[in-house]
Amino acid sequence: MNISFRLFSILTLWSFVSVGQVKQVGDSLKLPFAIAKEKQLSEEDLASKKEGMYVTGVPDISSDPVNGFGVGVEGSIFFNGKKSDPFFKYTPYRAEIDLALFVTSKQQKEIMLTVDVPYILNTKWRLRGELAYEINPNLLYFGINEKETIPGLSYFPSGDSSQNMVHHATYSAYESSLTGQNTFYHQYTKKEAILNISMERSLYEGRIRLLAGYEIAKLNLSPFSGNSLLANDVQSGLIRGMGQNLVSFVQAGFIYDTRDLEGDPSSGVFAELTNELCLKALGSQFNFNKTFAHINVYQRLLPSSFKKLIFAARFSMGYTALDAPFYEYQDQWTSEGSIEGLGGGQTLRGFKQSRFLSKWMFFNNIELRYRFGEMDLLKQHLAFSAVPFYDFGAVWDSGASMWHQNVQNLRSNGGLGLRIAWNVNTILRFDYAISKEDKQFFFQIGHCF
Repeated sequence: MNISFRLFSILTLWSFVSVGQVKQVGDSLKLPFAIAKEKQLSEEDLASKKEGMYVTGVPDISSDPVNGFGVGVEGSIFFNGKKSDPFFKYTPYRAEIDLALFVTSKQQKEIMLTVDVPYILNTKWRLRGELAYEINPNLLYFGINEKETIPGLSYFPSGDSSQNMVHHATYSAYESSLTGQNTFYHQYTKKEAILNISMERSLYEGRIRLLAGYEIAKLNLSPFSGNSLLANDVQSGLIRGMGQNLVSFVQAGFIYDTRDLEGDPSSGVFAELTNELCLKALGSQFNFNKTFAHINVYQRLLPSSFKKLIFAARFSMGYTALDAPFYEYQDQWTSEGSIEGLGGGQTLRGFKQSRFLSKWMFFNNIELRYRFGEMDLLKQHLAFSAVPFYDFGAVWDSGASMWHQNVQNLRSNGGLGLRIAWNVNTILRFDYAISKEDKQFFFQIGHCF
């Protein structure tokens, strides 16, 4: 609470200082520097955007297939300024503080505090920060390479190896076969404390941003008793990272961004190339490097016939080099937060979290976002969208493998979602995805991309 109060005070001060530094021209205000016109909010979103400071609190209730039934709350403080502020038309907010608390029936616990200040003090700089702690005993590990993860799930009925093996099983049938010593075969526990801070410099009228950041994390990862794939792979020398870990990174990124509204774009492109370098010289236990690139495209369709029909697509590729601990293969860092994959609510929504892992990771998401209704309730604006989607991706052990096994390794799923935009900036996401292997439902805050 002390940290939150200090940040609240600092950002409130920034809000007053920022207003004082914007140039006054007649009855209007002038930007202190040029921002590309395509980055303006749409007239529809601008009309729904609230002025001043306001608070949103979202109850987070989920039935995640991995973590169980979850309850929590995510509260946000937004500083929007007034419509007379020229930045009002170009930013989702002048500053945001977000605090999330979450716990599930399977003992996942998380607390996270984030701060985001675009055009801080009316300069071309943007500040982002994150402080978080998590305990999760439900994480899954299926292997670290093509040989372990790409083949479909297989098992012997009733654990009897004298019977014919069932291949390409559904996840529910496969999970039912894990009994006795194999009950927690894929499961492990992670405890993690993390601090991340970054600064971004805006160029080319806000279309381009250069990023520099630093992250440090302390982790403790442990398997359950019994037969554990994670413990087996550690003992075989296939992976590193079990037990106590300390990792620290220097981060760099190049961003091209022409989205009209970051949290819920109607048009524009978001392209990003990031790199994380982890070195023992920085206090880490490991030397490795991770590179990630993705391009997100948003385009209005048939605007004369539909009020808001958006085609949205993401194309992504990640590469982990050198001697990285196993858990880093499933984490791709971006300026807007980490993407966990391959599998789960951020990547292949029809497969379990981290179902596919290897050095090379590739995934794509395609959505059609159709706004079918809006309403005002208790002075809160709500907008509803139906979202059919399709996800596909793959992992490979090497560039050569990617070249020769590019089609064979592909996995895909379809699904249908519902989005509720609350006062423009808060997006409630409900997704139901189906693959040949699994069916999953997600309720999360924010778009998938």
